[in-house]
Amino acid sequence: MASRLLHRLRHALAGDSPGEAAAGPEAEQFPESSELEDDDAEGLSSRLSGTLSFTSAEDEEEEDDEDDGEIGPDPLPAGDGASGEDAERSPPPDGQRGSQPLTRQLQDFWKKSRNTLVPQRLLFEVTSANVVKDPPSKYVLYTLAVMGPGPPDRQPAQISRRYSDFERLHRNLQRQFRGPMAAISFPRKRLRRNFTAETIARRSRAFEQFLSHLQAVPELRHAPDLQDFFVLPELRRAQSLTCTGLYREALALWANAWQLQTQLGTPSGPDRPLLTLAGLAVCHQELEDPGEARACCERALRLLGDKNPHPLLAPFLEAHVRLSWRLGLDKRQSEARLQALQEAGLTPTPPPSLKELLIKEVLD
Repeated sequence: MASRLLHRLRHALAGDSPGEAAAGPEAEQFPESSELEDDDAEGLSSRLSGTLSFTSAEDEEEEDDEDDGEIGPDPLPAGDGASGEDAERSPPPDGQRGSQPLTRQLQDFWKKSRNTLVPQRLLFEVTSANVVKDPPSKYVLYTLAVMGPGPPDRQPAQISRRYSDFERLHRNLQRQFRGPMAAISFPRKRLRRNFTAETIARRSRAFEQFLSHLQAVPELRHAPDLQDFFVLPELRRAQSLTCTGLYREALALWANAWQLQTQLGTPSGPDRPLLTLAGLAVCHQELEDPGEARACCERALRLLGDKNPHPLLAPFLEAHVRLSWRLGLDKRQSEARLQALQEAGLTPTPPPSLKELLIKEVLD
Protein backbone atom coordinates (compact mmCIF):
# COMPACT_ATOMS: atom_id res chain seq x y z
CA MET A 1 0.00 0.00 0.00
CA ALA A 2 2.78 2.39 0.92
CA SER A 3 4.62 1.67 -2.32
CA ARG A 4 1.50 2.42 -4.32
CA LEU A 5 0.98 5.77 -2.56
CA LEU A 6 4.61 6.63 -3.17
CA HIS A 7 4.17 5.75 -6.84
CA ARG A 8 1.14 8.06 -7.09
CA LEU A 9 3.02 10.88 -5.38
CA ARG A 10 5.91 10.60 -7.82
CA HIS A 11 3.57 10.78 -10.80
CA ALA A 12 1.69 13.72 -9.28
CA LEU A 13 4.94 15.63 -8.85
CA ALA A 14 5.83 14.82 -12.45
CA GLY A 15 2.51 16.24 -13.69
CA ASP A 16 0.70 12.96 -14.33
CA SER A 17 -2.98 12.63 -13.48
CA PRO A 18 -3.93 10.42 -10.49
CA GLY A 19 -5.95 8.12 -12.75
CA GLU A 20 -2.94 7.39 -14.90
CA ALA A 21 -0.76 6.83 -11.88
CA ALA A 22 -3.23 4.40 -10.40
CA ALA A 23 -3.51 2.46 -13.61
CA GLY A 24 0.22 2.10 -14.05
CA PRO A 25 1.11 -0.55 -11.44
CA GLU A 26 -1.86 -2.75 -12.31
CA ALA A 27 -1.08 -2.59 -15.98
CA GLU A 28 2.47 -3.64 -15.30
CA GLN A 29 1.51 -6.36 -12.89
CA PHE A 30 -1.26 -7.85 -15.03
CA PRO A 31 -0.46 -7.18 -18.71
CA GLU A 32 -3.23 -7.85 -21.20
CA SER A 33 -2.42 -11.26 -22.65
CA SER A 34 -3.72 -10.37 -26.10
CA GLU A 35 -1.46 -7.31 -26.46
CA LEU A 36 2.07 -7.78 -27.71
CA GLU A 37 3.83 -4.42 -27.41
CA ASP A 38 7.45 -5.42 -27.84
CA ASP A 39 8.66 -5.05 -31.45
CA ASP A 40 11.68 -7.22 -30.81
CA ALA A 41 11.27 -10.71 -32.27
CA GLU A 42 13.09 -12.43 -29.45
CA GLY A 43 10.98 -10.73 -26.80
CA LEU A 44 7.83 -11.63 -28.64
CA SER A 45 8.79 -15.25 -29.04
CA SER A 46 9.52 -15.59 -25.34
CA ARG A 47 6.02 -14.31 -24.55
CA LEU A 48 4.53 -16.98 -26.79
CA SER A 49 6.76 -20.01 -26.62
CA GLY A 50 10.26 -21.07 -25.85
CA THR A 51 10.82 -22.30 -29.40
CA LEU A 52 8.91 -19.83 -31.58
CA SER A 53 11.23 -18.06 -33.99
CA PHE A 54 10.94 -15.60 -36.84
CA THR A 55 13.06 -15.28 -39.95
CA SER A 56 12.19 -11.68 -40.71
CA ALA A 57 10.97 -8.63 -38.83
CA GLU A 58 11.43 -6.28 -41.78
CA ASP A 59 9.14 -4.82 -44.42
CA GLU A 60 6.82 -3.23 -41.86
CA GLU A 61 5.26 -0.96 -44.44
CA GLU A 62 5.21 -3.45 -47.31
CA GLU A 63 1.79 -4.47 -48.59
CA ASP A 64 0.86 -8.11 -49.00
CA ASP A 65 0.35 -9.38 -52.54
CA GLU A 66 -1.33 -12.59 -51.41
CA ASP A 67 -4.48 -13.39 -49.48
CA ASP A 68 -2.43 -13.21 -46.29
CA GLY A 69 -3.58 -9.62 -45.83
CA GLU A 70 -5.82 -8.39 -43.00
CA ILE A 71 -8.54 -5.79 -42.66
CA GLY A 72 -9.02 -4.24 -39.26
CA PRO A 73 -7.61 -5.36 -35.91
CA ASP A 74 -6.22 -8.81 -35.31
CA PRO A 75 -8.23 -10.28 -32.41
CA LEU A 76 -7.20 -13.44 -30.64
CA PRO A 77 -9.73 -16.25 -30.16
CA ALA A 78 -11.87 -16.26 -27.06
CA GLY A 79 -10.05 -17.78 -24.12
CA ASP A 80 -6.31 -17.35 -23.70
CA GLY A 81 -4.09 -20.25 -24.62
CA ALA A 82 -4.74 -23.60 -26.25
CA SER A 83 -6.75 -26.08 -24.25
CA GLY A 84 -5.51 -29.53 -23.42
CA GLU A 85 -5.76 -32.11 -20.67
CA ASP A 86 -2.17 -33.15 -21.17
CA ALA A 87 -0.98 -29.58 -20.69
CA GLU A 88 -2.65 -29.43 -17.28
CA ARG A 89 -1.35 -32.75 -16.04
CA SER A 90 2.29 -32.45 -17.00
CA PRO A 91 3.82 -29.13 -18.09
CA PRO A 92 6.17 -29.50 -21.07
CA PRO A 93 9.92 -29.61 -20.50
CA ASP A 94 11.82 -26.34 -20.34
CA GLY A 95 13.52 -27.07 -23.62
CA GLN A 96 10.24 -27.30 -25.48
CA ARG A 97 8.17 -24.46 -24.06
CA GLY A 98 9.88 -21.94 -21.89
CA SER A 99 6.97 -19.60 -21.27
CA GLN A 100 5.49 -20.23 -17.86
CA PRO A 101 2.78 -17.53 -18.29
CA LEU A 102 1.56 -19.37 -21.40
CA THR A 103 1.47 -22.67 -19.49
CA ARG A 104 -0.69 -21.02 -16.82
CA GLN A 105 -2.98 -19.66 -19.54
CA LEU A 106 -3.36 -23.17 -20.98
CA GLN A 107 -4.32 -24.49 -17.56
CA ASP A 108 -6.70 -21.61 -16.83
CA PHE A 109 -8.49 -22.03 -20.13
CA TRP A 110 -8.93 -25.77 -19.57
CA LYS A 111 -10.35 -25.20 -16.07
CA LYS A 112 -12.85 -22.66 -17.40
CA SER A 113 -13.95 -24.83 -20.31
CA ARG A 114 -13.94 -28.33 -18.81
CA ASN A 115 -17.73 -28.14 -18.30
CA THR A 116 -18.47 -27.20 -21.91
CA LEU A 117 -15.75 -28.88 -23.98
CA VAL A 118 -14.74 -32.51 -24.26
CA PRO A 119 -11.23 -33.47 -23.07
CA GLN A 120 -8.74 -32.69 -25.80
CA ARG A 121 -5.97 -35.07 -26.77
CA LEU A 122 -3.87 -32.78 -28.93
CA LEU A 123 -1.80 -29.67 -28.36
CA PHE A 124 -0.51 -27.35 -31.04
CA GLU A 125 2.56 -25.12 -30.97
CA VAL A 126 3.90 -22.82 -33.68
CA THR A 127 7.62 -23.58 -33.61
CA SER A 128 8.70 -21.32 -36.47
CA ALA A 129 7.33 -18.75 -38.86
CA ASN A 130 9.29 -18.19 -42.06
CA VAL A 131 8.80 -15.36 -44.53
CA VAL A 132 8.80 -16.98 -47.97
CA LYS A 133 9.53 -14.91 -51.07
CA ASP A 134 8.18 -16.59 -54.17
CA PRO A 135 7.96 -13.79 -56.76
CA PRO A 136 5.62 -12.21 -57.37
CA SER A 137 4.08 -13.34 -54.07
CA LYS A 138 5.35 -13.23 -50.51
CA TYR A 139 3.84 -14.95 -47.50
CA VAL A 140 4.54 -16.35 -44.02
CA LEU A 141 4.78 -20.11 -43.61
CA TYR A 142 3.86 -21.26 -40.10
CA THR A 143 5.27 -24.59 -38.87
CA LEU A 144 3.23 -26.23 -36.14
CA ALA A 145 4.11 -29.14 -33.90
CA VAL A 146 1.16 -31.46 -33.29
CA MET A 147 1.57 -33.16 -29.94
CA GLY A 148 -0.61 -36.03 -28.78
CA PRO A 149 -0.59 -38.57 -25.96
CA GLY A 150 2.34 -40.94 -25.83
CA PRO A 151 5.94 -41.13 -24.67
CA PRO A 152 7.28 -37.65 -23.85
CA ASP A 153 10.43 -38.28 -25.89
CA ARG A 154 8.49 -39.03 -29.07
CA GLN A 155 8.97 -36.47 -31.82
CA PRO A 156 5.74 -34.56 -32.53
CA ALA A 157 4.24 -34.54 -35.99
CA GLN A 158 4.66 -31.30 -37.93
CA ILE A 159 2.71 -29.38 -40.54
CA SER A 160 3.55 -26.17 -42.40
CA ARG A 161 0.68 -23.94 -43.46
CA ARG A 162 0.17 -20.33 -44.53
CA TYR A 163 -2.53 -17.87 -43.55
CA SER A 164 -4.63 -18.65 -46.64
CA ASP A 165 -4.74 -22.36 -45.63
CA PHE A 166 -6.09 -21.49 -42.19
CA GLU A 167 -8.56 -19.03 -43.69
CA ARG A 168 -9.86 -21.61 -46.18
CA LEU A 169 -10.38 -24.11 -43.34
CA HIS A 170 -12.21 -21.49 -41.27
CA ARG A 171 -14.44 -20.50 -44.19
CA ASN A 172 -15.36 -24.12 -45.06
CA LEU A 173 -16.17 -25.01 -41.46
CA GLN A 174 -18.25 -21.88 -41.02
CA ARG A 175 -20.30 -22.84 -44.04
CA GLN A 176 -20.96 -26.35 -42.73
CA PHE A 177 -21.14 -25.82 -38.96
CA ARG A 178 -22.60 -22.39 -38.28
CA GLY A 179 -23.60 -23.18 -34.71
CA PRO A 180 -20.36 -24.64 -33.32
CA MET A 181 -18.21 -22.17 -35.31
CA ALA A 182 -20.03 -19.12 -33.95
CA ALA A 183 -17.98 -19.20 -30.74
CA ILE A 184 -14.60 -19.75 -32.45
CA SER A 185 -12.64 -16.65 -33.43
CA PHE A 186 -10.17 -16.25 -36.24
CA PRO A 187 -7.57 -13.53 -36.96
CA ARG A 188 -8.84 -11.10 -39.55
CA LYS A 189 -7.11 -10.05 -42.70
CA ARG A 190 -4.89 -7.01 -42.90
CA LEU A 191 -3.79 -4.97 -45.86
CA ARG A 192 -0.44 -3.94 -44.42
CA ARG A 193 2.20 -4.87 -41.81
CA ASN A 194 1.82 -8.60 -42.42
CA PHE A 195 5.52 -9.37 -42.00
CA THR A 196 6.29 -7.59 -38.72
CA ALA A 197 7.31 -9.69 -35.75
CA GLU A 198 4.27 -8.46 -33.84
CA THR A 199 1.77 -9.57 -36.49
CA ILE A 200 3.47 -12.94 -36.93
CA ALA A 201 3.52 -13.52 -33.18
CA ARG A 202 -0.13 -12.60 -32.70
CA ARG A 203 -1.19 -14.84 -35.56
CA SER A 204 0.92 -17.70 -34.24
CA ARG A 205 -0.90 -17.54 -30.92
CA ALA A 206 -4.25 -17.22 -32.71
CA PHE A 207 -3.61 -20.26 -34.93
CA GLU A 208 -2.63 -22.39 -31.92
CA GLN A 209 -5.85 -21.40 -30.16
CA PHE A 210 -7.97 -21.83 -33.29
CA LEU A 211 -6.87 -25.44 -33.85
CA SER A 212 -7.17 -26.24 -30.15
CA HIS A 213 -10.75 -24.98 -30.06
CA LEU A 214 -11.65 -27.01 -33.16
CA GLN A 215 -10.21 -30.14 -31.58
CA ALA A 216 -12.21 -29.55 -28.41
CA VAL A 217 -15.59 -29.79 -30.21
CA PRO A 218 -16.41 -33.37 -31.35
CA GLU A 219 -18.55 -32.22 -34.27
CA LEU A 220 -15.66 -30.17 -35.63
CA ARG A 221 -12.87 -32.53 -34.65
CA HIS A 222 -14.19 -35.24 -37.01
CA ALA A 223 -15.03 -32.87 -39.87
CA PRO A 224 -13.50 -34.04 -43.19
CA ASP A 225 -12.24 -30.52 -43.93
CA LEU A 226 -10.20 -30.52 -40.71
CA GLN A 227 -8.79 -33.96 -41.52
CA ASP A 228 -7.88 -32.70 -45.00
CA PHE A 229 -6.19 -29.63 -43.54
CA PHE A 230 -3.82 -31.76 -41.49
CA VAL A 231 -3.14 -34.73 -43.75
CA LEU A 232 -3.94 -34.08 -47.41
CA PRO A 233 -1.02 -31.72 -48.25
CA GLU A 234 1.45 -34.14 -46.64
CA LEU A 235 0.07 -37.09 -48.62
CA ARG A 236 0.21 -35.20 -51.90
CA ARG A 237 3.82 -34.15 -51.39
CA ALA A 238 4.81 -37.66 -50.31
CA GLN A 239 3.10 -39.17 -53.35
CA SER A 240 4.82 -36.71 -55.68
CA LEU A 241 8.27 -37.46 -54.24
CA THR A 242 7.64 -41.21 -54.44
CA CYS A 243 6.63 -40.96 -58.10
CA THR A 244 9.83 -39.07 -58.90
CA GLY A 245 12.03 -41.63 -57.11
CA LEU A 246 13.02 -39.43 -54.13
CA TYR A 247 12.28 -42.21 -51.69
CA ARG A 248 14.23 -40.98 -48.68
CA GLU A 249 12.54 -37.57 -48.75
CA ALA A 250 9.18 -39.20 -49.38
CA LEU A 251 9.67 -41.62 -46.48
CA ALA A 252 9.89 -38.75 -43.98
CA LEU A 253 6.63 -37.30 -45.28
CA TRP A 254 4.80 -40.64 -45.28
CA ALA A 255 5.95 -41.24 -41.69
CA ASN A 256 4.81 -37.77 -40.63
CA ALA A 257 1.43 -38.31 -42.33
CA TRP A 258 1.02 -41.64 -40.55
CA GLN A 259 1.75 -40.04 -37.19
CA LEU A 260 -0.75 -37.26 -37.89
CA GLN A 261 -3.47 -39.77 -38.76
CA THR A 262 -2.70 -41.85 -35.68
CA GLN A 263 -3.11 -38.81 -33.44
CA LEU A 264 -6.13 -37.36 -35.21
CA GLY A 265 -8.03 -40.62 -35.61
CA THR A 266 -9.61 -41.83 -38.85
CA PRO A 267 -13.39 -41.34 -38.67
CA SER A 268 -13.69 -41.20 -42.47
CA GLY A 269 -12.45 -44.76 -43.06
CA PRO A 270 -9.23 -46.68 -43.68
CA ASP A 271 -8.40 -45.52 -47.21
CA ARG A 272 -5.88 -42.82 -46.32
CA PRO A 273 -4.12 -44.85 -43.64
CA LEU A 274 -3.86 -47.75 -46.12
CA LEU A 275 -2.44 -45.43 -48.77
CA THR A 276 0.05 -44.10 -46.22
CA LEU A 277 1.14 -47.62 -45.29
CA ALA A 278 1.52 -48.42 -48.99
CA GLY A 279 3.79 -45.39 -49.37
CA LEU A 280 5.84 -46.42 -46.36
CA ALA A 281 6.17 -49.99 -47.63
CA VAL A 282 7.26 -48.86 -51.11
CA CYS A 283 9.86 -46.42 -49.77
CA HIS A 284 11.28 -48.92 -47.26
CA GLN A 285 11.52 -51.54 -49.99
CA GLU A 286 13.24 -49.17 -52.43
CA LEU A 287 15.67 -48.16 -49.67
CA GLU A 288 16.58 -51.81 -49.05
CA ASP A 289 14.80 -52.19 -45.74
CA PRO A 290 12.57 -55.25 -46.34
CA GLY A 291 11.89 -55.79 -42.63
CA GLU A 292 10.21 -52.42 -42.21
CA ALA A 293 8.40 -52.81 -45.53
CA ARG A 294 6.98 -56.17 -44.42
CA ALA A 295 5.91 -54.68 -41.06
CA CYS A 296 3.96 -51.98 -42.94
CA CYS A 297 2.24 -54.67 -45.02
CA GLU A 298 1.28 -56.62 -41.91
CA ARG A 299 -0.14 -53.49 -40.28
CA ALA A 300 -2.20 -52.81 -43.41
CA LEU A 301 -3.50 -56.40 -43.53
CA ARG A 302 -4.59 -56.14 -39.89
CA LEU A 303 -6.35 -52.89 -40.72
CA LEU A 304 -8.13 -54.51 -43.66
CA GLY A 305 -9.19 -57.53 -41.60
CA ASP A 306 -11.71 -59.92 -43.14
CA LYS A 307 -13.86 -57.27 -44.75
CA ASN A 308 -14.94 -57.25 -48.39
CA PRO A 309 -12.02 -57.15 -50.84
CA HIS A 310 -10.37 -53.75 -50.98
CA PRO A 311 -8.42 -52.56 -54.06
CA LEU A 312 -5.25 -52.56 -51.95
CA LEU A 313 -5.79 -56.00 -50.39
CA ALA A 314 -4.22 -58.10 -53.17
CA PRO A 315 -1.25 -55.73 -53.65
CA PHE A 316 -0.50 -55.83 -49.92
CA LEU A 317 -0.78 -59.64 -49.89
CA GLU A 318 1.51 -59.94 -52.92
CA ALA A 319 4.08 -57.59 -51.34
CA HIS A 320 3.88 -59.47 -48.03
CA VAL A 321 4.48 -62.83 -49.77
CA ARG A 322 7.46 -61.50 -51.70
CA LEU A 323 9.05 -59.77 -48.68
CA SER A 324 8.48 -62.82 -46.44
CA TRP A 325 10.18 -65.04 -49.01
CA ARG A 326 13.11 -62.60 -49.16
CA LEU A 327 13.47 -62.60 -45.36
CA GLY A 328 12.91 -66.36 -45.01
CA LEU A 329 9.70 -65.90 -42.99
CA ASP A 330 6.38 -67.74 -43.10
CA LYS A 331 4.23 -66.64 -46.07
CA ARG A 332 1.72 -69.50 -46.32
CA GLN A 333 -1.28 -67.60 -44.90
CA SER A 334 -0.83 -64.63 -47.24
CA GLU A 335 -0.26 -66.96 -50.20
CA ALA A 336 -3.46 -68.86 -49.49
CA ARG A 337 -5.47 -65.68 -49.10
CA LEU A 338 -4.08 -64.21 -52.33
CA GLN A 339 -4.79 -67.43 -54.21
CA ALA A 340 -8.39 -67.43 -52.97
CA LEU A 341 -8.89 -63.90 -54.29
CA GLN A 342 -7.45 -64.84 -57.67
CA GLU A 343 -9.58 -68.00 -57.98
CA ALA A 344 -12.69 -65.97 -57.17
CA GLY A 345 -11.81 -63.52 -59.93
CA LEU A 346 -11.51 -60.63 -57.47
CA THR A 347 -8.01 -59.66 -58.54
CA PRO A 348 -5.92 -60.19 -61.67
CA THR A 349 -2.96 -62.56 -61.82
CA PRO A 350 -0.51 -61.19 -60.97
CA PRO A 351 -2.09 -58.33 -58.97
CA PRO A 352 -0.90 -54.75 -59.46
CA SER A 353 2.01 -53.72 -57.26
CA LEU A 354 1.70 -51.24 -54.42
CA LYS A 355 3.88 -48.80 -56.32
CA GLU A 356 1.61 -48.93 -59.39
CA LEU A 357 -1.50 -48.22 -57.33
CA LEU A 358 0.28 -45.52 -55.40
CA ILE A 359 1.22 -43.68 -58.59
CA LYS A 360 -2.29 -43.95 -60.06
CA GLU A 361 -4.12 -42.93 -56.86
CA VAL A 362 -5.83 -39.52 -57.11
CA LEU A 363 -5.76 -37.68 -53.78
CA ASP A 364 -8.68 -35.32 -53.36
